[in-house]
Amino acid sequence: MRVVSLVPSLTEAVAVSLPGVLAGATDWCSHPADLDVPRVGGTKNPKLDRVLALAPDLVIANEEENREPDLDALREAGVEVLVTEVRDVPQAFRELDRVLEACGTVSRPRWLDEAETAWSRLPDTGPRLTAVVPIWRRPWMVLGRDTFAGDVLARLGVDHLWSAHPERYPRVPVEELRAAAPDVVVLPDEPYRFTADDGPEAFPGLRCALVSGRHLTWYGPSLAQAPRVLGEALRAARR
Repeated sequence: MRVVSLVPSLTEAVAVSLPGVLAGATDWCSHPADLDVPRVGGTKNPKLDRVLALAPDLVIANEEENREPDLDALREAGVEVLVTEVRDVPQAFRELDRVLEACGTVSRPRWLDEAETAWSRLPDTGPRLTAVVPIWRRPWMVLGRDTFAGDVLARLGVDHLWSAHPERYPRVPVEELRAAAPDVVVLPDEPYRFTADDGPEAFPGLRCALVSGRHLTWYGPSLAQAPRVLGEALRAARR
Protein backbone atom coordinates (compact mmCIF):
# COMPACT_ATOMS: atom_id res chain seq x y z
CA MET A 1 0.00 0.00 0.00
CA ARG A 2 0.97 3.60 -0.67
CA VAL A 3 -1.00 5.95 1.55
CA VAL A 4 -1.06 9.74 1.65
CA SER A 5 -2.52 11.22 4.83
CA LEU A 6 -4.09 14.67 4.95
CA VAL A 7 -4.84 14.44 8.69
CA PRO A 8 -2.06 14.77 11.31
CA SER A 9 -3.60 12.38 13.84
CA LEU A 10 -4.22 9.74 11.18
CA THR A 11 -0.68 10.21 9.90
CA GLU A 12 0.64 9.30 13.34
CA ALA A 13 -1.73 6.33 13.62
CA VAL A 14 -0.66 4.87 10.27
CA ALA A 15 3.05 5.60 10.73
CA VAL A 16 3.13 3.89 14.14
CA SER A 17 1.01 0.92 13.08
CA LEU A 18 2.25 0.32 9.53
CA PRO A 19 5.85 1.51 9.07
CA GLY A 20 6.65 2.13 5.43
CA VAL A 21 3.06 2.50 4.23
CA LEU A 22 2.92 6.30 4.31
CA ALA A 23 3.97 7.80 0.99
CA GLY A 24 3.21 11.41 1.94
CA ALA A 25 1.72 13.66 4.61
CA THR A 26 0.85 17.30 5.21
CA ASP A 27 3.21 20.00 6.46
CA TRP A 28 1.32 19.89 9.78
CA CYS A 29 1.94 16.19 10.39
CA SER A 30 4.42 16.51 13.26
CA HIS A 31 4.22 13.01 14.76
CA PRO A 32 6.01 10.68 14.93
CA ALA A 33 8.86 13.14 15.47
CA ASP A 34 11.12 11.22 13.08
CA LEU A 35 8.56 11.00 10.28
CA ASP A 36 10.43 11.31 6.97
CA VAL A 37 8.02 11.38 4.04
CA PRO A 38 7.32 13.87 1.23
CA ARG A 39 5.13 16.78 2.30
CA VAL A 40 2.10 17.82 0.27
CA GLY A 41 1.10 21.19 1.76
CA GLY A 42 -1.47 21.99 4.41
CA THR A 43 -4.65 20.25 5.46
CA LYS A 44 -6.82 23.04 4.00
CA ASN A 45 -4.65 23.67 0.95
CA PRO A 46 -2.87 20.48 -0.11
CA LYS A 47 -0.83 20.57 -3.30
CA LEU A 48 -2.87 18.12 -5.33
CA ASP A 49 -0.17 17.75 -7.96
CA ARG A 50 2.22 16.58 -5.26
CA VAL A 51 -0.34 14.10 -3.94
CA LEU A 52 -0.94 12.67 -7.40
CA ALA A 53 2.78 12.49 -8.16
CA LEU A 54 3.16 10.12 -5.22
CA ALA A 55 0.77 7.65 -6.92
CA PRO A 56 -1.11 6.72 -3.74
CA ASP A 57 -3.38 3.70 -3.50
CA LEU A 58 -5.34 5.57 -0.87
CA VAL A 59 -5.67 9.10 0.49
CA ILE A 60 -7.04 9.40 4.03
CA ALA A 61 -8.87 12.57 5.00
CA ASN A 62 -11.33 14.01 7.49
CA GLU A 63 -14.61 15.78 6.81
CA GLU A 64 -13.72 18.60 9.19
CA GLU A 65 -10.04 19.12 8.46
CA ASN A 66 -10.07 18.82 4.67
CA ARG A 67 -12.04 20.61 1.96
CA GLU A 68 -14.50 18.66 -0.16
CA PRO A 69 -13.40 20.29 -3.47
CA ASP A 70 -9.86 18.96 -2.92
CA LEU A 71 -11.14 15.48 -2.15
CA ASP A 72 -13.44 15.55 -5.18
CA ALA A 73 -10.51 16.53 -7.39
CA LEU A 74 -8.51 13.55 -6.14
CA ARG A 75 -11.42 11.22 -6.79
CA GLU A 76 -11.82 12.63 -10.29
CA ALA A 77 -8.15 11.86 -10.88
CA GLY A 78 -8.83 8.23 -10.02
CA VAL A 79 -7.56 8.17 -6.46
CA GLU A 80 -9.45 6.33 -3.73
CA VAL A 81 -10.24 8.67 -0.82
CA LEU A 82 -11.31 7.52 2.63
CA VAL A 83 -12.97 10.28 4.67
CA THR A 84 -13.37 9.98 8.42
CA GLU A 85 -15.90 11.68 10.67
CA VAL A 86 -15.04 11.94 14.36
CA ARG A 87 -17.34 13.72 16.82
CA ASP A 88 -16.75 11.69 19.99
CA VAL A 89 -14.34 9.21 21.55
CA PRO A 90 -16.19 5.97 20.65
CA GLN A 91 -16.48 7.14 17.04
CA ALA A 92 -12.74 7.85 17.03
CA PHE A 93 -12.01 4.21 17.86
CA ARG A 94 -14.38 2.96 15.16
CA GLU A 95 -12.85 5.25 12.55
CA LEU A 96 -9.31 4.31 13.52
CA ASP A 97 -10.18 0.65 13.07
CA ARG A 98 -11.64 1.46 9.65
CA VAL A 99 -8.63 3.49 8.53
CA LEU A 100 -6.02 0.99 9.67
CA GLU A 101 -7.90 -1.89 8.08
CA ALA A 102 -8.08 0.04 4.79
CA CYS A 103 -4.34 0.69 5.02
CA GLY A 104 -3.58 -3.01 5.38
CA THR A 105 -3.34 -3.96 9.06
CA VAL A 106 -3.74 -7.66 9.71
CA SER A 107 -4.14 -7.27 13.47
CA ARG A 108 -5.26 -4.46 15.74
CA PRO A 109 -2.27 -2.46 17.02
CA ARG A 110 -1.50 -2.68 20.70
CA TRP A 111 -1.67 1.10 21.22
CA LEU A 112 -5.29 1.12 20.06
CA ASP A 113 -6.27 -1.51 22.62
CA GLU A 114 -4.39 0.43 25.30
CA ALA A 115 -6.17 3.65 24.33
CA GLU A 116 -9.60 2.05 24.46
CA THR A 117 -8.79 0.58 27.87
CA ALA A 118 -7.60 3.97 29.15
CA TRP A 119 -10.89 5.61 28.15
CA SER A 120 -12.99 2.79 29.64
CA ARG A 121 -11.34 3.12 33.06
CA LEU A 122 -11.51 6.83 33.78
CA PRO A 123 -11.09 7.76 37.44
CA ASP A 124 -13.71 9.74 39.31
CA THR A 125 -12.79 13.40 38.80
CA GLY A 126 -15.06 14.77 41.52
CA PRO A 127 -17.46 17.70 40.97
CA ARG A 128 -17.90 18.67 37.35
CA LEU A 129 -16.43 21.94 36.08
CA THR A 130 -17.84 24.44 33.62
CA ALA A 131 -15.46 25.79 31.00
CA VAL A 132 -14.97 27.90 27.96
CA VAL A 133 -12.51 26.45 25.46
CA PRO A 134 -10.99 28.98 23.06
CA ILE A 135 -9.35 27.46 19.99
CA TRP A 136 -8.42 30.78 18.32
CA ARG A 137 -8.02 34.46 19.05
CA ARG A 138 -8.21 37.48 16.74
CA PRO A 139 -11.07 36.69 16.44
CA TRP A 140 -11.90 34.66 19.52
CA MET A 141 -13.41 31.28 18.65
CA VAL A 142 -14.45 28.52 21.04
CA LEU A 143 -15.64 24.94 21.02
CA GLY A 144 -19.33 24.78 20.18
CA ARG A 145 -21.65 21.86 19.57
CA ASP A 146 -20.81 18.32 18.55
CA THR A 147 -17.00 18.33 18.70
CA PHE A 148 -14.52 15.58 19.50
CA ALA A 149 -12.62 17.83 21.91
CA GLY A 150 -15.86 18.70 23.69
CA ASP A 151 -16.63 15.02 24.19
CA VAL A 152 -13.10 14.40 25.47
CA LEU A 153 -13.52 17.11 28.09
CA ALA A 154 -17.01 15.94 29.05
CA ARG A 155 -15.65 12.47 29.77
CA LEU A 156 -13.04 14.08 32.01
CA GLY A 157 -15.66 15.98 34.01
CA VAL A 158 -15.56 19.32 32.19
CA ASP A 159 -18.67 20.77 30.52
CA HIS A 160 -17.98 23.60 28.10
CA LEU A 161 -20.58 26.36 28.09
CA TRP A 162 -21.06 26.71 24.34
CA SER A 163 -21.88 23.03 23.73
CA ALA A 164 -25.44 23.88 22.65
CA HIS A 165 -24.44 26.62 20.22
CA PRO A 166 -25.74 26.03 16.67
CA GLU A 167 -22.20 26.40 15.29
CA ARG A 168 -19.40 23.99 16.01
CA TYR A 169 -16.75 26.70 16.39
CA PRO A 170 -18.58 29.97 17.05
CA ARG A 171 -16.94 33.36 17.21
CA VAL A 172 -17.63 34.86 20.61
CA PRO A 173 -16.36 38.24 21.88
CA VAL A 174 -13.90 37.80 24.71
CA GLU A 175 -16.05 40.05 26.91
CA GLU A 176 -18.87 37.51 26.59
CA LEU A 177 -16.52 34.64 27.41
CA ARG A 178 -15.40 36.41 30.59
CA ALA A 179 -18.99 37.27 31.55
CA ALA A 180 -19.96 33.58 31.40
CA ALA A 181 -17.80 33.12 34.54
CA PRO A 182 -16.71 29.52 33.90
CA ASP A 183 -14.92 27.48 36.55
CA VAL A 184 -11.96 27.22 34.16
CA VAL A 185 -10.78 28.53 30.81
CA VAL A 186 -9.18 25.65 28.91
CA LEU A 187 -6.42 26.90 26.60
CA PRO A 188 -4.94 24.30 24.20
CA ASP A 189 -1.68 24.85 22.32
CA GLU A 190 -3.30 24.12 18.96
CA PRO A 191 -4.76 25.08 16.57
CA TYR A 192 -3.89 28.44 18.17
CA ARG A 193 -0.80 28.16 20.32
CA PHE A 194 -1.95 29.51 23.67
CA THR A 195 0.87 29.87 26.18
CA ALA A 196 1.33 31.20 29.70
CA ASP A 197 2.08 34.59 28.13
CA ASP A 198 -0.56 34.52 25.42
CA GLY A 199 -4.11 33.74 26.55
CA PRO A 200 -4.50 33.80 30.35
CA GLU A 201 -4.08 37.59 30.48
CA ALA A 202 -7.38 37.92 28.59
CA PHE A 203 -9.24 36.25 31.49
CA PRO A 204 -8.25 38.12 34.66
CA GLY A 205 -9.70 36.60 37.80
CA LEU A 206 -10.52 33.29 36.09
CA ARG A 207 -8.64 30.03 36.43
CA CYS A 208 -6.89 28.95 33.24
CA ALA A 209 -5.62 25.48 32.32
CA LEU A 210 -3.02 25.23 29.56
CA VAL A 211 -3.46 21.84 27.88
CA SER A 212 -1.88 19.81 25.11
CA GLY A 213 -3.82 20.36 21.90
CA ARG A 214 -2.56 17.06 20.54
CA HIS A 215 -4.07 15.17 23.47
CA LEU A 216 -7.29 17.19 23.32
CA THR A 217 -7.98 17.13 19.58
CA TRP A 218 -6.01 14.30 17.97
CA TYR A 219 -7.40 10.79 17.59
CA GLY A 220 -4.47 8.42 17.26
CA PRO A 221 -1.78 6.98 19.54
CA SER A 222 -2.08 10.07 21.77
CA LEU A 223 -5.47 8.77 22.90
CA ALA A 224 -3.69 6.27 25.14
CA GLN A 225 -2.07 9.05 27.18
CA ALA A 226 -4.79 11.70 26.82
CA PRO A 227 -6.78 10.91 30.01
CA ARG A 228 -3.63 11.15 32.15
CA VAL A 229 -2.06 14.15 30.38
CA LEU A 230 -5.26 16.18 30.27
CA GLY A 231 -6.28 15.10 33.75
CA GLU A 232 -3.01 16.40 35.18
CA ALA A 233 -3.44 19.73 33.42
CA LEU A 234 -7.02 20.08 34.64
CA ARG A 235 -6.38 19.06 38.24
CA ALA A 236 -4.90 22.41 39.14
CA ALA A 237 -8.18 24.05 38.12
CA ARG A 238 -10.01 21.91 40.69
CA ARG A 239 -7.97 23.16 43.64
